Amino acid sequence: MKVLAIAGSNSDASMNRQLVAYASSLFNNAEVEVVDLNPFEMPIYKHERELAGGVPQQAHDFAAKIDAANLLLVSLPEHNGTYSTAFKNVFDWVSRIKDRTVWNEIPMLLMSTSPGGRGGAGVLEAASKRFPFHGGNIVETFSLPFFNDNFDKAAQTISNEEKNNELKEKIKKIAAIETILEK
Repeated sequence: MKVLAIAGSNSDASMNRQLVAYASSLFNNAEVEVVDLNPFEMPIYKHERELAGGVPQQAHDFAAKIDAANLLLVSLPEHNGTYSTAFKNVFDWVSRIKDRTVWNEIPMLLMSTSPGGRGGAGVLEAASKRFPFHGGNIVETFSLPFFNDNFDKAAQTISNEEKNNELKEKIKKIAAIETILEK
């Protein structure tokens, strides 16, 4: 099984990258790739820009990574109640590739974390509503509130036992679905 772990942030110290990396480490016998958005930075989407030069190669490269995966782990930071600009721009450009959906119906665990008590609830709600229109097959969602209190940065693990067990159960469920799909 190939797991593609995407942190929807271009921050070098991204909490969502730490969360998605930890979540991806919970899969046994899987090939895992944690994607850094920085190599996929493109000009801000503009229709005239697309008409003049087409869809940038970085969008095609990102789409190829999605297409090669059996399972997607997507952890999104919340910026003003929705996606980060870095993620939204990649999402917009990939959505412009002819004859494809962004997520290609690949099973997905959608996650978010934040330093506050809502744990990215706004971005999870926005993505949960929007992604299915773009081929998002969201099997589970997970929110980790109070990242700084509930994540051990030195050990790179969720320190809150209840939230850690919740994530592990969701990963078991989504891994089981993928195993069924492979047969």
